[in-house]
Order: sequence, then structure tokens, then C-alpha cells
Amino acid sequence: MKHIGMFYGSDGGYTENVCQRLIAHFGEDKVDLIDIFGSNVKEISAYDYLIFASSTWHDRHLQDDWNNFVDNLDEIDFSNKTIALLGLGDQEGYGSTFCDSIGLFYEKVKEGKVIGETSTEGYDFDESIAVIDEKFMGLCIDEDSQNELTDQRLKNWYEDIKRDF
Repeated sequence: MKHIGMFYGSDGGYTENVCQRLIAHFGEDKVDLIDIFGSNVKEISAYDYLIFASSTWHDRHLQDDWNNFVDNLDEIDFSNKTIALLGLGDQEGYGSTFCDSIGLFYEKVKEGKVIGETSTEGYDFDESIAVIDEKFMGLCIDEDSQNELTDQRLKNWYEDIKRDF
């Protein structure tokens, strides 16, 4: 397994917590957990294996630090990179923008090898730009209304993506 850069933004601590729980599957020596606040294009570009993680806020906004940084991703050549996308959302409170962060990331990194598609089964939301061909382009976590499913979803996703890392 190669070394992975996991870049996240977290206001309330949920995204950071979920990232740490995912890292437990990989092993701490395999993943660098990096807050996007204070990060830069050069740091992201140094990794060939990436995980981007953000919650979705309101009407299709990334977490604040990611929202301020996301356009900088246009400066990175993702063509030789492997990228997995992790989104947090609230399908009951924000069912019309559920985990849109994944869709926003996907538009920036789709020239790379994006891995970790997941089924929409088991979720109850109205719409999401994270869905392409009836699958999420990453893993959606709902700590608000399905937190009891988070650990199993993380484990299943890890089992799916580890072969590409």
C-alpha cells in the first residue's frame, strides 16, 4: 500500500472524527491526515494517492476552509493520481443537496483515477450532484440521522478502496 494524503476540512469536528476512524483501518503509518486550512497546492501535489473529505453546507457549499481553497485544485494535474472522495451530509435536513461535496470534488479531480463509488441504497435523500449513473462518486456519511451505520460503511469502503491504494 502506498502512502496516502487525506485532506479534510472540519468546522464541528465530525469530518475530522470520521477521517480518523477511517485511518484506523489503513493504519496511521499509511495515511497523513492534513487539515486543508493552511495547506497548499504543492503539498497536495506531492501525493499520488489522495482522499478528500468535506461536509456539505447549505446549498452546495463545501466546508468553509475547503470552500476558500477548492478553486486551487484547478492548478493540480490529477491525471496520474488516485483519488477517493468522502462526504458528510444530512439527508433529512438537507435532502436536496445531500453530500454534494463529493460532486464538487469530483468535478475538480475527474481527470484522475477516482475510486470508491458506493451505492445509493440505504439512503433517503431527494437529490445529490454526488450521484452519477445511480452511484455516489465516493462514500457518503450521515452522522446526523444514520450515525449507527458509519463504522460499517467506513469498513466496507476501506475494503473496497484498499486494493487501489
